[in-house]
Amino acid sequence: MKDPTNPVCRTISTLLARIGDKWTVLVVQTLGDGPKRFNELRREIPSVSQRMLTLTLRNLERDGLVNRTVTPTIPPRVDYELTELGQSLQKPICELATWALENVEAIHEAQRKFDGEHDKAQAA
Repeated sequence: MKDPTNPVCRTISTLLARIGDKWTVLVVQTLGDGPKRFNELRREIPSVSQRMLTLTLRNLERDGLVNRTVTPTIPPRVDYELTELGQSLQKPICELATWALENVEAIHEAQRKFDGEHDKAQAA
């Protein structure tokens, strides 16, 4: 097993935590259709709070996955779009989402079986 204090392990762990976050997955998937304004993203991801969307977009921008463009109008127009790096992340994210959808029933069945067996063991 790799040493978790190793800088490479920490870097990979940090990146996987960021790109595996449910809001990151949904934002990257949504921006795959093209640039969007903040409120468009909120409408297309209704379960995300304004604060979480703001934090997610800021982190994605910091990581070089999203560009934020401000157009000086009144009020200012702010658009978000995937960078080339962000677009390269879209394929594995979409494949992972497809895998999850294809296997959700099998996972739920495994969870029911596990919970049933452990409920019996705890009752004994």
